[in-house]
Amino acid sequence: MKAQVKWIGEEMFMGTSESGHTMVLDANAGALAPSPLESVLISLGACSSVDVVSILEKARQNITGCKVEIAAKRVDSVPKLFSDIHLHFVIEGKDIGAKHVERAVSLSADKYCSVALMLNKSVNITHDFEIIDI
Repeated sequence: MKAQVKWIGEEMFMGTSESGHTMVLDANAGALAPSPLESVLISLGACSSVDVVSILEKARQNITGCKVEIAAKRVDSVPKLFSDIHLHFVIEGKDIGAKHVERAVSLSADKYCSVALMLNKSVNITHDFEIIDI
């Protein structure tokens, strides 16, 4: 896998993936686009959500929505690394089994999400969930 990041002015950078997709990043605290660290959180949420949705669908759970709210804390010293990240999954659907969601979230965090597995070597990652029956 390859990627390229190009400076496009001031504190703005354009990242281009090997597949040709681009995203703009703003190192100025995310004033005009996500900051690099915000993109890490978004990537973690996306990676985990892909796993959770896939596992729940394979378990024949009737899910209609999946959202993950992510809260992170950073250390006070430079570099300002993440110390803690919490993922709160909100699963919507009809008659969703809590044991299935708990299993899906745990499997993602502990076995399948490559972003989480890379981060949890130095970051305390926790998770919980809620189910909204619609």
